[in-house]
Amino acid sequence: MKLRHVSRALALVALIGTAHIASASIQTIDRIVAVVNKSAITQQELDARISSIQKNMASQQITPPSPSVLKQQVLDRMILELVQVQYADQIGIRIDDSQLERAIGRMAEQNKMSLPQFRETLAKQGTSWKSFREDIRREITLSRLREREIDNRIVIGDSEIDEYLKLNHGKEQQEFRLAHILIPLPENASPEQIAAKRTRALAAVKEIESGKDFASIAAVYSSAPDATSGGSLGWRAAGSLPPAFTQLLEKLKPGEITDLVRSPGGFHIVKLLEKRSQEQKTIVEQTHARHILIRTNELVSENDARQRLNQLVDRLKNGSKFEELARLYSDDGSASKGGDLGWLTPGETVPEFENAMNALKPNETSGVIQSPFGLHIIQVLERRSKDMTVERERFRVRNELKQRKSEEQFEDWIRQQRDRAFVDLRLKDE
Repeated sequence: MKLRHVSRALALVALIGTAHIASASIQTIDRIVAVVNKSAITQQELDARISSIQKNMASQQITPPSPSVLKQQVLDRMILELVQVQYADQIGIRIDDSQLERAIGRMAEQNKMSLPQFRETLAKQGTSWKSFREDIRREITLSRLREREIDNRIVIGDSEIDEYLKLNHGKEQQEFRLAHILIPLPENASPEQIAAKRTRALAAVKEIESGKDFASIAAVYSSAPDATSGGSLGWRAAGSLPPAFTQLLEKLKPGEITDLVRSPGGFHIVKLLEKRSQEQKTIVEQTHARHILIRTNELVSENDARQRLNQLVDRLKNGSKFEELARLYSDDGSASKGGDLGWLTPGETVPEFENAMNALKPNETSGVIQSPFGLHIIQVLERRSKDMTVERERFRVRNELKQRKSEEQFEDWIRQQRDRAFVDLRLKDE
């Protein structure tokens, strides 16, 4: 049974089997394979990750690289992750157990399962619940770190959107399904290092041109995090890609690869798998809603918030006005407007809120709903269909430009973090 909507951490989860061994006759000794600043990566941790990735590659029918290459790729990825986790801890980003449980609970709901069913399904797939939890904790930590250090600092101005729309006026807006190979360059690479990396990239190109499977070559040559998934990038809008890449892709037919492309981060080989046009006309159903929010914190527990909101639900049933209760009790910025959120377009709110709101009819009020922001009571006032083509076009362009800048800046940032870290590799001590 396959699970949907599960973070990529699930694909990397450590699969640890139990073995009944006589401790008197066999002794298992773990060893350190890398020291990263003041932390260590052990052989057992590395072996568990490699085992998981091998299973994932087999399920995708990707030929793995040699054991030594795969071991080095996985270790490099674990080092990058550990560097980020250490930095996140230094600046105070920590995911406590309650946050973790809520995230896993949402994953179970998205897969239409109860938490016990979700856990049982993972066990049937051979996934350790303990390692799964820690993988999800790490994924959330890394996501929060990137948001704080990169995404939240990127601002796309209206003038940038105007310029993009002007340059692309009349052009068919396209999306590309891509796979890629990245041969990275260190910061301030010497001419000798650049030449060596270029030679390696050209060797990959030669193997692809000889007819070998791109995904398998990516697994051998690429140093990108998606290398063991065949280098798959999924569908990417043209605006989210650097112009140099877009210009090359527009000339390709599905199945073809670009010439070798140099960026500040290294050498790239990109394969076009499919292309399609983006929908131009956008008609959406908007919802006019209002809400009352009680946030949970050190002083207000989830149980306290739920009790307070249940009391407000009873008052609403007895004739109290929603807007008056919102002004008095809501912790949201909309409280001064009686909880009015205005017209909401799909995707503007978190899934938990949107799903509950969509289940209501006009003039209907929900019970207590939980979201990452706290607990809510939602009331739908009215609905309408609206042509959002212009607004959606600007929204789309803003997101694509932000994604492009985010990836460029994150590539530089992670390389700098890796270069600053103390890393002692001990694989060669075997």
